[in-house]
Amino acid sequence: MSKALLVLTSVALLGLSGCADMNAKSSSSESTPAKAAISAEAQAALATAQADVKAAAAKNALWTTAADALKSAEAAAGKGDSATVLKDARHASDQVQKAIAQLNDPMLKVGD
Repeated sequence: MSKALLVLTSVALLGLSGCADMNAKSSSSESTPAKAAISAEAQAALATAQADVKAAAAKNALWTTAADALKSAEAAAGKGDSATVLKDARHASDQVQKAIAQLNDPMLKVGD
């Protein structure tokens, strides 16, 4: 009876160890998916928009539309969508230029 119990226990342990290997992550031989690339023009527009948004934030002149457009451009860059990156990055830069220009507008006084 002792030998039969030993054999059954051994078989059960071998079976469980085989199941554990099925869920183990494979080594670095598995390649990770490459990040989608965008065009050089889209990269430049994205870099410009990021710098513009940073400058506007430093002056407390950042519009939410510019921040949202930059987030959208960065998300599109992650997907490799150059056309959307260009469109949203240019929109973000345009909104930042308008926000900074608004700082130079004279204050409106009511009741003088």
